[in-house]
Amino acid sequence: MSDAFDNEVLQLLHETYEVRIETRRGDDAPEHRTIIWVMVVDGEVFVRSVRGPEGRWYREISANPEGALHVGDQRIPVHADHATDDSTVESVSQAIQSKYGERWPGPTAGMVREEVLPTTLKLSPIG
Repeated sequence: MSDAFDNEVLQLLHETYEVRIETRRGDDAPEHRTIIWVMVVDGEVFVRSVRGPEGRWYREISANPEGALHVGDQRIPVHADHATDDSTVESVSQAIQSKYGERWPGPTAGMVREEVLPTTLKLSPIG
């Protein structure tokens, strides 16, 4: 597992509004793909579940932290870790509001609710 995404991937994720996240319940379970939002904050990649801990993709990647982001025709393998630092979670909330707030104000408000903040995940590249 590498520590950081390369600059091309960071730029792609920064400019892309919606990606598909690939998750699976376990190594032998079928994969699922769901459209989510992705944020780049200080050179790191974050995602958050609008459905809070009840979101299927969130439950799956929490149980089996290896997955992938699909952006266009690219598959980007990732490892997920919970972001628990309050300042990081707040920075991700600000990034959500900046990136999505004007375009989708209602859904953006849903992504910064207190109850979904604990589902903030930092993604790291695999390979």
